[in-house]
Amino acid sequence: MRAETAGRPQITSVDEGLQRLVNDYITQKQSALMQMKKGVMGKGEFLADVRRHIGACYHVPPQTGEELLRAFEQYVFGYSRLSPLIDDREISDIRVISHDCIRVKRGGKRMDAGIAFRSDKEYRQFVDYVATKNQVNISNLNAIQRFTDSESHPDFILRFTLSMPLVNTYSEPYLCIRKVPRAFPQMRDLIERKMMSQNTAELLIHRFRYGSTLICGGNSSGKTTLLNALKETLPDDMAILVAQQADELTTRYHPDMMFLHSLPGTGESQVSYDLKHISIAGLTMDVDFFIIGEIKGEEALYLLNAACTGQICAATIHASSADRAADKLADYCMYESRYSRNELMKMLDCFKTLIFMEHYRVKQIFSCKGWNEERKELEYERIV
Repeated sequence: MRAETAGRPQITSVDEGLQRLVNDYITQKQSALMQMKKGVMGKGEFLADVRRHIGACYHVPPQTGEELLRAFEQYVFGYSRLSPLIDDREISDIRVISHDCIRVKRGGKRMDAGIAFRSDKEYRQFVDYVATKNQVNISNLNAIQRFTDSESHPDFILRFTLSMPLVNTYSEPYLCIRKVPRAFPQMRDLIERKMMSQNTAELLIHRFRYGSTLICGGNSSGKTTLLNALKETLPDDMAILVAQQADELTTRYHPDMMFLHSLPGTGESQVSYDLKHISIAGLTMDVDFFIIGEIKGEEALYLLNAACTGQICAATIHASSADRAADKLADYCMYESRYSRNELMKMLDCFKTLIFMEHYRVKQIFSCKGWNEERKELEYERIV
């Protein structure tokens, strides 16, 4: 049995102490963690609070106590065992399937991460901490959550998708992390990385500036990367609004670019703002260029309304080829619209450029030539 000294547990190792300390700050000390997260308490003040807590609540040798404090600092201001994966610039995605199965995508290839949590208990404690740190509720009413951490890492914005055992077939949470570089590549960088040729880049920059654009492809095909780079080529005298579900699109240079993100409701709060609400608000703002990060639902109709009234628009969407992008947008518009499919497709001729991405390459560029009334379909010309 572990010895107890003056009511304080005897800490025999840093790992044991870290597990106790994390649990304390998830439960009885959660307010201090939240004050630090919100900026009410500075990092130094927070770590001083942790040092006092260690001294008051644990019996631990001085050297072990300092090692424990450093380990907890890395845990709180990083992401524990996942921190080396998050720091690695070659890794774009992290998938925790179970405590002892962690996969990564490195240079576009999926592989084992080479690290694991010691136990399912440690992994579940880590998940609870991640939720607390990001002010996310993971009760049974919120068993699937998507959220973004734009503060913890200097180089990446972290987009999380978390599903709990309530909805999983197996008994452990699933945690997926997409790393979005803050210093995202510009068009010149994408040319160097062979996403496209110089001539293709110049063509896209010109068409993006003067007409509405849809960028399509599958998951992790480079859609957002290309959109992020293209929007940075817009002139400074254009007012731009970006609506997105997660904070993946940012700006490095443009002086007149506004960003709105959706806010999901929870079981405890009915306050929510989805992309539909944000898109409606965008139509009332004085903007020259309207961007939706990724079309997934009813917001499609409001993007189409904006494009049909002459506002230049752009978005990404999942589709299997450039000439299928408008069809997919029409599908989403029908969730909210009383227009017929043919009426919607006819309206979609306002999207003049359709780009298909695959394996981080520009594979197709189509120019929309307009609606063929006789054949009841949009006509395209492939230009790349």
